[in-house]
Amino acid sequence: MRQPIGVAACMTPWNFPIAMITRKAGAALAAGCTTVWKPAGETPLSALAQAVLAQEAGFPKGAINVVLTLDNVAEIGKKLCEDKRVRKMSFTGSTRVGKILAAQCANSLTKLTLELGGNSPFIVFDDCKIETAVEAAIMAKFRNSGQTCVTANRIFVQKGVYDEFAKALTERIKGLKVGAGWEKDVFVGPLTHDRAVEKAMGHIEDAKKHGAKVILGGAPLDTTHKGYFIQPTVITHMSREMLTTREETFAPVVALYEFSTEEEVIATANDCDVGLGSFIQTENIARMWRVSEALEVGMVGVNLGLLSASESQFGGVKETGYGTEGGIHGIKEYLVWKSILINVAN
Repeated sequence: MRQPIGVAACMTPWNFPIAMITRKAGAALAAGCTTVWKPAGETPLSALAQAVLAQEAGFPKGAINVVLTLDNVAEIGKKLCEDKRVRKMSFTGSTRVGKILAAQCANSLTKLTLELGGNSPFIVFDDCKIETAVEAAIMAKFRNSGQTCVTANRIFVQKGVYDEFAKALTERIKGLKVGAGWEKDVFVGPLTHDRAVEKAMGHIEDAKKHGAKVILGGAPLDTTHKGYFIQPTVITHMSREMLTTREETFAPVVALYEFSTEEEVIATANDCDVGLGSFIQTENIARMWRVSEALEVGMVGVNLGLLSASESQFGGVKETGYGTEGGIHGIKEYLVWKSILINVAN
């Protein structure tokens, strides 16, 4: 039989504060576990609102517990890892912090689900439909202003369609409205804080220093609204020695790399310590399966720009972590097996 594992700690980031809590806590509660929520200190109110709504809906007292902090994050995380009452932890965040939590959970052997950093390749083959590929790239790169763990960080375009794709994508991006999310037709919002703008600008300047060309944007954006905005940016002539190749930019900055062969792009895409999401644009079914199998990632999107679906698993490989969320697979993370052997001879 399968039974709930016990108390489950759910630690979530700021970029999807409602979705991250529901994905973790929904599975844990459905499995029969009580939960401790630790939302990001930057976005605590949505977690509190969900907890209140759950209480009003009839969840029993003690099933949901919320811990808030902005200044003592490390201390709270350590306590949750070392408290023997906590038998399961699910964490979404950086690879650096995930490794710290894994080490802290080692003594109690607390079961872990870790969804950590990504560096998603977005591969455009020359047999794709350019219009489809452009729309997929817009969604994969600009959703939440590029601040998602599966954002298209490295966009690889085959040589035969590189110029055509770059031109079509740039024209499409020019039509995207930047501003506050409550304004009509806004597609690109602000970044989270000033450090995010600094990081994005650091990646842009590093690319320029190594020979890349900024063909759109490339600077912070002044608006009438408070917030940390950056111009939607397109950079061509990217190369492997640039910062964006190794680090998530986490901003609306499109980095275009050129490749020649399928074998070359697979090797380049896999030359990465993490493996969460990826995207392929092709009309060749054999290539779709061949490349999907070869990519060292947990998820592949073919001819689309979204990877999340309630019925499918969400997780990665390598230093992205282990365990999974979503679908029937996610609930199993909160269950343990028990064998019962009965003597029925007498």
